[in-house]
Amino acid sequence: MCGGVYFKHGDAVMRMFFPNPKAVLPILLQDGNIQLLAWGRRQKQQGRLPATGWAQLDAIYSGRWDKFFPIPVKIPVLSFMEKDLEGQTHWYDLQKGQFIQGLIARDHNERRVYVVTIQPELEDAQIHSRWPRVVQAGEKTFDPQG
Repeated sequence: MCGGVYFKHGDAVMRMFFPNPKAVLPILLQDGNIQLLAWGRRQKQQGRLPATGWAQLDAIYSGRWDKFFPIPVKIPVLSFMEKDLEGQTHWYDLQKGQFIQGLIARDHNERRVYVVTIQPELEDAQIHSRWPRVVQAGEKTFDPQG
């Protein structure tokens, strides 16, 4: 489900893991700048947004995220981390022009970003139950309006 990421922010290369309550993800803005935003919400954190770091694509299309005014975004990372069914860590590099699909959710003044997940390809299904949705530069992202 993408439990960790490596990304560049300015001159620094940063590593973030979802369990860290201070975890942030980079968001690619329309003007090309990068903004860091809180990565989901943990059970013990204040807030009313979903206590998770992920949003399933089929749940977005079925309207379960509508009450949080979902905005599709691209998350520019160098690589992401998945754990296999036995708990072993694996890192996957993204190619130039590839992004992880994200969703910004909001509830009043609370804003957080969630990694959009999909069912894995058949060969990856034996290793991972969910997979981050990877999109190309210029590719249409999900449309929360259908």
